[in-house]
Amino acid sequence: MSPGRWIIWAVVAFFFVNLIALVASVVVDSFGQRWFGTWLPEGFTTHWYGDAWREFGLSKVLLVTAVVALVVIAVSLLIGVPAAYALARRSFPGKKALMLLFVLPILVPPITYGIPLATVLYKFQLAGSLTGVILANLVPSVPFVILTMTPFIEQIDPKIEAAARMSGARTTAVFTRILAPLLLPGILAAGILVLVRTVGMFELTFLTAGPDSTTLVVALYNSVFAAGIRANQSVDAMATIYTASMLVLLLIALRFVNPTQLVTRVQEDTT
Repeated sequence: MSPGRWIIWAVVAFFFVNLIALVASVVVDSFGQRWFGTWLPEGFTTHWYGDAWREFGLSKVLLVTAVVALVVIAVSLLIGVPAAYALARRSFPGKKALMLLFVLPILVPPITYGIPLATVLYKFQLAGSLTGVILANLVPSVPFVILTMTPFIEQIDPKIEAAARMSGARTTAVFTRILAPLLLPGILAAGILVLVRTVGMFELTFLTAGPDSTTLVVALYNSVFAAGIRANQSVDAMATIYTASMLVLLLIALRFVNPTQLVTRVQEDTT
């Protein structure tokens, strides 16, 4: 192996070792009673999780997170799947420009368009509510579904649909009995990826959330930077809950979709 490869592997290993050590320190501290100047805490307990659950109102926060995520998934699929079908099956002037517009909310940092979006939502008195948070998260989620579903639809031979129509099947039957079963893996993949993005979306949710529409990632931020004195262990317990939930969602997402597929689609649409 060349020296250059050794250096690259050393840098990668150094990065992952530090990342694992950082996560491990948070997890261990969330179970520790006291931890000052020693390798491990003096004792271990689970009561910090109960304290975090009560102090930060995690029951309500998790319910809000679930409602926002499920509504965003449903609306994104209802809009994105038909749009992806139209883009996969039709060629028209300006198609590449339209695809580029769909790519922008994914490539551009959310904070760049989040502030103007939040301003519009506040103007129409939608920000600070569940509706405002859902609308804000739909901006990147719908293009994400379109870019995820388009390759799945392109893999289906149009001759299958033509044969069904020649046999007398109506458009509704073609979609429900032929396309839907074939697209089910792609729909599941797109839904899970939108779930991961919505649960982890901080910028747009933070700019549009209110007291009754705070998701888990925003609640975690508030627990760290809000005024007052609180035990570090309870904050670390909340961070552990968030990290564990995101890790589970990512593992499920990787079970249904290949990340390189979306990267390839984005590269094709931007060229």
